[in-house]
Parts: sequence; structure tokens; C-alpha cells
Amino acid sequence: MSSPVSQESTRRRLTQQQAETVTRLTDAAVDVLNAEGFDGLTVRTVAKIAGVAPATAYTYFSSKSHLVAEVFWRRLSAGVLEPDPNASATERVAQVLREVALVVAGEGQLGGAVTVALLGTDPDVEHLRVRIGAFIRRRLAAALEEDPENPGPLLDALEMIYSGGLVYAGMGHMTYEQTSERLVAAAHLLMEK
Repeated sequence: MSSPVSQESTRRRLTQQQAETVTRLTDAAVDVLNAEGFDGLTVRTVAKIAGVAPATAYTYFSSKSHLVAEVFWRRLSAGVLEPDPNASATERVAQVLREVALVVAGEGQLGGAVTVALLGTDPDVEHLRVRIGAFIRRRLAAALEEDPENPGPLLDALEMIYSGGLVYAGMGHMTYEQTSERLVAAAHLLMEK
């Protein structure tokens, strides 16, 4: 059974067969990234590895950045769970930040590629960037028991911390595991004041 996210696309709602095609493309993209890096990634190469016609691949993904952003969105939506309601607010925030940072840990070159892709100007990437930001905001707001539509200064600060931490890790300055621990430490500093 596929998740609701696997049935979505930036461009349209997917049938089961289309969702399977998109999954093959996103899985192949990770393989190409690990072998060739972001510079060597092309939608055409990914399509070939996935056994999909290039024209078909382009009906789903407008660019390699769009493809990488979709991979990240899928990993994020599957890997960042609702905060544990039985934990303290600090521990709930730590859980969210840890899961956000670790979603691409151990994924080879995916983390750096996500940083490059999400900073691009492709309109389909922009759509996913907004979706990703809103998703993380909702998770952090739930951890803080705040309204995501009316964030307080703590939620704003946490968003700045995680986004900066992920860019820093994506640039290769530290691992995602190290970033995760630093994000959690920063959250503890903010929340225990």
C-alpha cells in the first residue's frame, strides 16, 4: 500500500501506475546521485536507469532540481513523525529537529544535492520548498503546541536554526548526524531559558 505522499506530484494527483513510475524515478535519482553527484545527475540518465522514457520522466519532473526536491519531500514526509504527545515540549522539539536533520543522513550525496536543489529558482522546486517549509513548521508547532498560522518567536527561531543547520550540513561542513546533535543542543538552550 502506498502512502498519500506517493500518490501526489507537484504537478498533479497520480494514479497507482503513475505513482509507481515516480517512485522508480526518485529511487533511480538517489542511485545516480551516489554514483555521479549532483553535477552528473540528469533527468534523462535517471529515466534510463528507471526504465522510463525521458519524455515520460519530464512529464513528472521539470528539472534535476525538481527531482531531488521531490526525493527530499518524500523522505521528509515519511521520516518526520508527529511529535510524541507524552514527551516534554523540549523533547518533542528535539525529536522533530533530530528527524529533520537525519532524513538524509547516510544517503551519500543526497544532502548536498538537496541544498543545491532547494535553493534553485525552478517553479516546481519553489512549490515543494513551500510545502516542505510548511510541513516542518506544522511539526514544530505541534511540538510547541502553537498555531502554525500564528507562530511565536520561539517557533520562528527554531525554523531559522534548522534551516541554517541543514544548509551548513549540505555544504559539507559537518555530517547530518553532527548537525542533528547541534540542533537538539540549540533547542535545549532556547527552550530552557
